[in-house]
Amino acid sequence: MTDDPRRAVAKVPAVTLGYWTIKILATTLGETGGDTVSMSWLGETSPDAGASGLNGYLVGTAIFGLLLVVLVALQVRARRLDPWLYWATILASTTAGTTLADFATRSLGLGYAGGALLLVALVTAALLLWRRSTGSVDIGAVADRRSERFYWLTITCSQTLGTALGDWVAGSGLGYDGAALVFGALLAAAALLYWRTRVPRVLLFWTAFILTRPLGATVGDYVDKPTAHGGLGLSRPIASMALAAAIVLLIVVLPQRPAKHMSHNEP
Repeated sequence: MTDDPRRAVAKVPAVTLGYWTIKILATTLGETGGDTVSMSWLGETSPDAGASGLNGYLVGTAIFGLLLVVLVALQVRARRLDPWLYWATILASTTAGTTLADFATRSLGLGYAGGALLLVALVTAALLLWRRSTGSVDIGAVADRRSERFYWLTITCSQTLGTALGDWVAGSGLGYDGAALVFGALLAAAALLYWRTRVPRVLLFWTAFILTRPLGATVGDYVDKPTAHGGLGLSRPIASMALAAAIVLLIVVLPQRPAKHMSHNEP
């Protein structure tokens, strides 16, 4: 076996339209699923929130955080791409990101702006450390344990950032639907840059990856928040089950092959 991770088989899926579709659904499920646990089941947004001495956002973060640690450990130990394990780990990271961001911005009082700026710094630091350590942040090179640990660290930070960023933009007066349109437009712009320019592919990938999280967060909030707060007021558990069923169906019907090295113009 070669020691060059760029020649080894990546343990993450190839970046295709199907990949982005599942990713957006997963981030939306992360929002509705995280809210189901912290708000609906643990009552964090109810009048009795905190009466039991437990913080729903913190408990939810502990639950999903533990699940994430277990799944990342399994993912790192795996020898090849396992689509079910990969997407389960993505879901754990996005639900943990939802509850963690809510805890930081609401319970700790950082606010959406403060939380988003802090998390931008963390995502940037994770990417810089990853590149300094391995020489590449290309997902096609995520084939060894060191790269994979940086990969999941960066993803978890970006998922948390996306929740705070989505809440920040939605709360600026645009509402959940308006914020979703903004992030959707930014994602479309990134896709246009990919097809029409020579902007580094790795840079565009991570830009798009981060943007899918606030898009999913705002869509999820629009679906499950009360109508009085600008949402549709749909059942969080039912919305979460519908999203989970759609993800399972897409994993079954869409090819899941390992990612390839993005080759040129890495920043």
